[in-house]
Amino acid sequence: MALDKITHITGKGVYVPGADVDTDRIIPARYMKVVTFDGLGEYMFRDVRFAEDGTQTDHVLNDPAYADASIMVVGSNFGCGSSREHAPQAIRRAGFKAIIGESFAEIFYGNSLTLGMPCVEADADTIKQLGAVLEQEPNTEIAIDIENERITFSDKTKPVTIKQVAKDALVAGKWDPITELLENDANITATAERLPYV
Repeated sequence: MALDKITHITGKGVYVPGADVDTDRIIPARYMKVVTFDGLGEYMFRDVRFAEDGTQTDHVLNDPAYADASIMVVGSNFGCGSSREHAPQAIRRAGFKAIIGESFAEIFYGNSLTLGMPCVEADADTIKQLGAVLEQEPNTEIAIDIENERITFSDKTKPVTIKQVAKDALVAGKWDPITELLENDANITATAERLPYV
């Protein structure tokens, strides 16, 4: 059950502006009463995408022009607040493959990595430029080069940063620790049998 090596990600983007977007905004707590994460994508950013009467707001994620976006572009400290795993799960299950932002909350970053959904960091000027391009041309393709830590959009190539441990895990196809444990079950059992106190 080998995991895919994630070295490049390409897709259309959507810019969701704002700093300090917390996990409660990404997935409101009332939608976390689930047995599995299936269907959580429907509730991503629910309280800013819909009014209390259930009608859609003018939030960018409701714009049909971005319906097939698979790369989310965000501001600083994205995913802060509580450490709920449901937040990256909702984003991933809404069809997103990667997030480009100024910075990310550490636990959100790690939870996203275990889904094979990289969080790559770019400076504020790059985010501003990318956001402007996406607002003007919703069909713009973004290419993320994990190995060389750069993104390309329109005629621009910009550097990004990826934590070394995340980069190593992605390019080696070792980004899910549970899969790693399952694949090494025999080694774990053999080690346990050698320990005198087990």
